[in-house]
Amino acid sequence: MDFGLTEEQQMVQDMARNFAEKEIAPFVEEDEKNHYYRREILKKMGELDLLGWSLPEEYGGNGMGWMEGCIALYEISKVHTSWRLSISGNNWGPAMTINEYGTEEQKQKYIPGLLDGSAVGSFAMTEPNTGSDVASMKTFAEDKGDHWLINGTKTWISGGHTSDTGLLYAVTEKGAGAKGISCFIIDYNNTPGVTRIPINEKVGMWSAPTSELIFENAVVPKENLLGPLNKGFYICMWQLNNTRMGCATGAAALSRACLDGAVQYAQERIQFGKPIGKYQMIQAQIAEMILEDEAAKNLVYRAAWLKDNKLPSQQATSIAKLAGCNAAVHAANLAMKIYGSYGYSNEYPCGRWLRDCKQFETLEGTSNMHQMIIANIELGYAPNR
Repeated sequence: MDFGLTEEQQMVQDMARNFAEKEIAPFVEEDEKNHYYRREILKKMGELDLLGWSLPEEYGGNGMGWMEGCIALYEISKVHTSWRLSISGNNWGPAMTINEYGTEEQKQKYIPGLLDGSAVGSFAMTEPNTGSDVASMKTFAEDKGDHWLINGTKTWISGGHTSDTGLLYAVTEKGAGAKGISCFIIDYNNTPGVTRIPINEKVGMWSAPTSELIFENAVVPKENLLGPLNKGFYICMWQLNNTRMGCATGAAALSRACLDGAVQYAQERIQFGKPIGKYQMIQAQIAEMILEDEAAKNLVYRAAWLKDNKLPSQQATSIAKLAGCNAAVHAANLAMKIYGSYGYSNEYPCGRWLRDCKQFETLEGTSNMHQMIIANIELGYAPNR
């Protein structure tokens, strides 16, 4: 296996790194403090083709694959983890799912805006009493003949109140469990009956909007059904196998941000007449961070390679997501220790790293769920799609 980047991939890496340093880095602390989502950054991502990975050029895709997308997302997420959600929320969520299951009319109508950054995307499956058990959702879409009438509540939806185009998973056949769920495309700017409430009291991810969505007799056109009726659960699982790559890449990148920060601080901080990086205990902690960071990054690349080569990738995606999550949480904790008392102040980013890393243990499948996916596939109890 060749671990080197091609010339084109190096160009993608440099472009994404330069973009993050120029367009995102100057505003990180200000946006964190104000819990502010800077929508214009999404538009700039679209202008640079940073939202079009693995999608046809005829709909605005950039002609490149998963590997290049992960390389770019890694560079962006190192600077500010909140912004990794834009690629999953636009590209690897709605756009990719509409491209796979949508009609030609749906593809032409919705995908270009998601990829050029003029539209904010989202996907809604989680409910107040439905997290890992997706099949137990209660939001109901009633067939009214010439339209769907939707009632229910979704929560913890990334980008929910800023979204223009979103996927909604809802029950269309009561009592049928996973076989009675369908997927809908929601035009949030033109759908009456939807109330969107920002969730501002969060531990971390302060610049990434999170929302509660309340559907009260929301009217959705019949043509906005995505894919076959009652096949939404399978569409949802297919989609998650893609959007989880955003989680895996973002977690690995956050691990690297903690490592880079810890190395720099260990070289600058003088105690007992020499940099603390000269002390073996600090070196041991940094070595731990390197070990887990390198493993997480290469597991992301492995999953991306499998996807680009149309090979089964579900287990590899869950492995990458779980490894990245563990690496990020451990690295954030060790960075806090290495920075000492300064790590506990807002003068340095340790607090943000520690707050942001914890979301990876829950988002798009808890760590427990990913352990089950990995083990069940290995044991032969579930297929590796």
